[in-house]
Amino acid sequence: MANNEKPGDGLRSVRSTTAFRLINFELYAKPNIVIMSIGLACFGLTLGYIAYMRKKYEGMGYYAAVDENGKEIFEKKKSKWD
Repeated sequence: MANNEKPGDGLRSVRSTTAFRLINFELYAKPNIVIMSIGLACFGLTLGYIAYMRKKYEGMGYYAAVDENGKEIFEKKKSKWD
C-alpha cells in the first residue's frame, strides 16, 4: 500500500491501465452530490409526469389494454349498449 491510499478508496487504490479507467469511469469518479441531486430531481419529475398523464387518460375514460403484440395501449371505455 502506498502512503496516499486511505481505507475506503476501493478500486482507486488498485493499479490498473488507463484504458480500464476510461472504460469504467464510474468506478473511479468520486460521488458528486450536486449532479446526483439534479439526476434524482429529473428522474422524479419524469415519474411524476408519467403518473400524471396516466391519471389524465383514465379520467378521460380511457383504460390500459394489451393488444395482440403485447404492447400496452389506451382504449376508450365502451358500453355494451353502444
